[in-house]
Amino acid sequence: MWMIIIAAIIIIAAAALLYAGFFFYGVAIHRAPKEFLASSPDLKVDPPVAGASWGEGAEWVSRQHFREVQLVSDDGLQLKGYFLPSERAEGRTVIIAHGYSGKGKDMGAIAKMYYERLGYNVLLPDSRGHGQSEGHYIGFGWPERRDMVKWIDYILEETGTEARIVLHGVSMGGATVLMTSGEELPAQVKAIVEDCGYSSVKAQLSYQLRRMYRLPGFPFVQCASLVTRIKAGYFFGDASALRQVRKARVPILFIHGDADRFVPFYMMEELYQACSAPKEKLIVHGAGHGLAYDTDKTGYIARVSGFVQRYVQ
Repeated sequence: MWMIIIAAIIIIAAAALLYAGFFFYGVAIHRAPKEFLASSPDLKVDPPVAGASWGEGAEWVSRQHFREVQLVSDDGLQLKGYFLPSERAEGRTVIIAHGYSGKGKDMGAIAKMYYERLGYNVLLPDSRGHGQSEGHYIGFGWPERRDMVKWIDYILEETGTEARIVLHGVSMGGATVLMTSGEELPAQVKAIVEDCGYSSVKAQLSYQLRRMYRLPGFPFVQCASLVTRIKAGYFFGDASALRQVRKARVPILFIHGDADRFVPFYMMEELYQACSAPKEKLIVHGAGHGLAYDTDKTGYIARVSGFVQRYVQ
């Protein structure tokens, strides 16, 4: 009798954990509107900072004539992007990676900085599972790193082998460019700017599970990771920006607001210390998640401009 009871408990517990794995996959990974972001206290800030760059960027994007471009990912997805050439570029191009549940044209304020101030060509890709790109799941930067390499190859074909390329990403986009940094990149990639990226998918989701659901990471993250491996092809443990920056050779500027509670500020220091490439960091005091530009626009532009100009001649 005791053996039957114990077996039943084990089966019920396993079923509950499997259900939890599919539930959290649906919440975080599956392509769908992410309503939970609206209720996150870590993304709520007071005016006038909130949304300042959104309005500036959207207005700027609406006045530009982007050319829609596309490529096919290694696993057969049609990925869309938006390319804006500059007469001043002389081969300089920035590829800007957007955040979780966003799209390429959300990055208009950053694009404006590179296009108008620095004279760069601008490429705004829609990440897989976002915008006009195909894909039924979000990769949190891990499969997207291979997509970024494909976009780099696209720019080399578009602008020639004399191209000089900068990668700039915010939030999930920041993690994406950091994960890209550990790949074998062509010499034309001269600098990387990451803004409030996380150290690893496992660490970020464990942190959010505690913050949003008051649950421990184990065993829920592991269950969701197994479901993600089955449905999306990667384990959370694979997706480590921390591990990738240890292999990096391209100079990296790390940016983070010290009031960030969504991607905790301490992750920047972990990433910075692990980075093996030439590196700098910019801490923006009082900035919440993704709000470094809004909080200190003048300082942000000056520091990013100085950094990329140092490495892109």
